[in-house]
Amino acid sequence: MAANKKEHYINREVSWLHFNERVLQEAMDERNPIIERLKFLGIFSNNRDEFFRVRVATIKRLALVESSKRSKFGDDPDLLLKEIQQIVEEQEKKFTDTFIEIKKALEKENIIFRNEKNLSVEQGKFVRKFFHDEVRPFLFPIMLSNLESPDFLRDNTIYLALELKDSTGEKEDDYAIVIVPTDDVSRFVSLPGKEKKYLMFLDDVIRYAIGEIFNPFGYDEIKGYTIKFTRDAELDFDNDVSKSFIELMSESIKRRKKGLPVRFVYDEDIPESLLKKLTKKLQISEVDNIRGGSKYHNFRDFMSFPKIGSRYLVNPKTVALNHKLLPRNKSILEAIKKQDILLHYPYQSFQYIVDLLREAAIDPKVKAIKMTFYRAARNSNVMDALINAARNGKNITVFLEIQARFDEEANIYWIEKLTDEGVKIIKTLPGFKVHSKLLLIRRKEEGENIYYANISTGNFNESTAKVYADDSLLTANQDIAKEINTLFHLFESPYNPPKFKHLLVAPYYIRNSFIRLINKEIKNAKLGKEAWAIIKLNSITDKKIVKKLYAASKAGVKIRIICRGICILIPQVKKLSENIEVISIVDKYLEHSRVFVFGNDGNPKYYLASSDWMVRNFDHRFEVACPLYDESLQREMMDMLQIQLSDNVKARYVNATPNNKYKEAETPDEKTVRSQLAIYNYLMKYN
Repeated sequence: MAANKKEHYINREVSWLHFNERVLQEAMDERNPIIERLKFLGIFSNNRDEFFRVRVATIKRLALVESSKRSKFGDDPDLLLKEIQQIVEEQEKKFTDTFIEIKKALEKENIIFRNEKNLSVEQGKFVRKFFHDEVRPFLFPIMLSNLESPDFLRDNTIYLALELKDSTGEKEDDYAIVIVPTDDVSRFVSLPGKEKKYLMFLDDVIRYAIGEIFNPFGYDEIKGYTIKFTRDAELDFDNDVSKSFIELMSESIKRRKKGLPVRFVYDEDIPESLLKKLTKKLQISEVDNIRGGSKYHNFRDFMSFPKIGSRYLVNPKTVALNHKLLPRNKSILEAIKKQDILLHYPYQSFQYIVDLLREAAIDPKVKAIKMTFYRAARNSNVMDALINAARNGKNITVFLEIQARFDEEANIYWIEKLTDEGVKIIKTLPGFKVHSKLLLIRRKEEGENIYYANISTGNFNESTAKVYADDSLLTANQDIAKEINTLFHLFESPYNPPKFKHLLVAPYYIRNSFIRLINKEIKNAKLGKEAWAIIKLNSITDKKIVKKLYAASKAGVKIRIICRGICILIPQVKKLSENIEVISIVDKYLEHSRVFVFGNDGNPKYYLASSDWMVRNFDHRFEVACPLYDESLQREMMDMLQIQLSDNVKARYVNATPNNKYKEAETPDEKTVRSQLAIYNYLMKYN
């Protein structure tokens, strides 16, 4: 089922698992520093958790639909669930083998994991004291016999299922559940040691010292087995028209925390009697994904693995580069007025956006600021800058998308805080998400309104801007900026969309606009003219546009795609897609930018976008693709794209045979290109 041979598509869920395999490859790649490899295990695990919470949960819902009505959904959900389970099991084996390999590599660096069974006397004393002082205050066991509902169990949190025994035989065996409190205590506990560094999982600390809690009740033989519960994370809304959308969202978030189980994993050494009691008490049915595994779960905690040992065990720290057109202590607005500027995160600093907002907040000529947000940082300097601008008397308008999955609560918090500060909040549009990343500043210059705009491929989020590779255009081009202003008006009244001459806007015109651009390449190819396209994005799942790409390939258009994540397109198929190459780059930074270039018979057209080529981006979200008109910035962008297309270190071939094969140098003398490092050096040289 992985590939639909008749229609030549890869199932999107299977393709996503192929993407996560590329993340796992980074953990397996011995060229990466050891601790960075551990972090990739954490990213892989975190990705998979979200996959089960969202995608597998959705497929399970479809599996409940009558078989006669399933055809419109595409692949058979029951067969798809089996295929997913098979792929996940294969990846889990690679994951476990990789973790064992990394542990051995760490031991060679004198970094050693201890467990509850192999502590020295000194370490044992330390662990008991640490447990008493730091861990015990957060432990509140639930006796399994008292458990009436599993609703209290937190999603994607690990628990220990405890088997309680009395060696004298006077008391009957009993069972309990206790949380491993990783939100309050680090998952990795440093133990005393002289020449070597010792670490212990928090789970094992609890196993070692939990008797402190249960010994007074006569239990002296206590064993703990890790369990983990994953819930359906989709939001269900009621239809109470008397409630605001924020109220409905808040209630739905609460219900999510009690969502139906979609996966239950456990330590495969758990006694059968305890497992049966758990599955009964936790209401885990056979149709749920029940899987035995290793002693440890929730490897996403490795994303926060401590930096210990030699410096070469982690990636060398890179300093964000300055931009030559944005010197310190100079007006950013004046710099933008002179020419368009393109920022590239995280190679260059996101701080420029914060500085721009600070300048706008105190500039007497600035009258208004408008901004969209999808995911804001937890402690957001951007939000603080907007609040400061409001306090300085500027008119501030914000569209903050509260439907951003897993960030809903944080976004509701910011809406309430901004409202308290007098910021105008544009109401969320039920059924549509505003996913575009836009900033607009209105300045009064010689009696006229002059607009300054920032269009970004990524969120206005200083935290993710340190690890997500995005492009951000600063422009005073009034044609573009005025259309962005029109778009903000459209957010408030989306039912009479105006015509846009420069921006490509979803959900109105963006799919057809891209299809027209591809059609132009097809026409040029048939006329024997230059015809090509370079497409960089995160995901391709829209079948209409994939069909158009196949048509372009058959017409002779050369298409090169850089797609980090899901890709349902199959390249290099004879008489169908032999002119299409798809690569994916997974490296230190998460490739997040969307860039589209069309050959246009020697006069290329460039676009930066907030959207991928997915049905939801085309039809159910407000998205923007912005033209890049400045020729110097076009050359800069093309240079960077060519660097990525020539990557022969971290690029993989997508949906080829074999899939996810690393793209390697074709000849011994071919230059080695690791694109993220090469782009950093490129920007350092030219900026």
